[in-house]
Amino acid sequence: MLITGASRGLGREMAQQYAAAGWRVIACGRAATSPVGDGIVPETLDVADPASILDLAYRLDGVAIDVLINNAGIRGDTGGLATLEPGDFLNVMRINTLGPLLVTRALLPNLLSGSQKIIANISSRAGSIAEGTLDDDDGDYAYRCSKAALNMATVKLAQDLHADGVCVLSLHPGWVKTDMGGDDAVIAVADSAAGLRRIIDTAILADSGSFHAFDGRTVSW
Repeated sequence: MLITGASRGLGREMAQQYAAAGWRVIACGRAATSPVGDGIVPETLDVADPASILDLAYRLDGVAIDVLINNAGIRGDTGGLATLEPGDFLNVMRINTLGPLLVTRALLPNLLSGSQKIIANISSRAGSIAEGTLDDDDGDYAYRCSKAALNMATVKLAQDLHADGVCVLSLHPGWVKTDMGGDDAVIAVADSAAGLRRIIDTAILADSGSFHAFDGRTVSW
């Protein structure tokens, strides 16, 4: 298993939970601050840098990966249209949308040699056209657009990789008590990680191209 953005927050918690359950976890982060412990192999990865992604793939050549969790992400500006800035917007898109696509492409040979063949993209209900603004009016244009685009990437990957037996999921972790979630968040990171694990661990090919919240609820696109 490989998890991006594993140096803190949800990614770190998922790495620790999976390792405790007996998995060998390749925990990727930009700096050497990924979790350590039995079953955890730290790796350096900056998903915003295509060269870093290719370097990781080179180092992992021949290593089978059963599950790829594309978790790395950033929030970006939250001030609404008035404070939207091109550089910030493009950086959020680069990390939250393009990054998972490039990581998936680079590690596809590893996934195809694995047994479970699951890609889990950590998305957000904020990227749902149908539900994203029902009870949430934050001005995070870049984040919302990046997660909506990631959802489309999930659907496209599900179509393209179905013949190879790869299951691709979009997952909503909830409003989690992490640095990104902020002080007002309501879901403990351990609970979110455990819920996401249940979905990933029971996923089959028929689930590919679906969008679920950590509690199992189907999220509308």
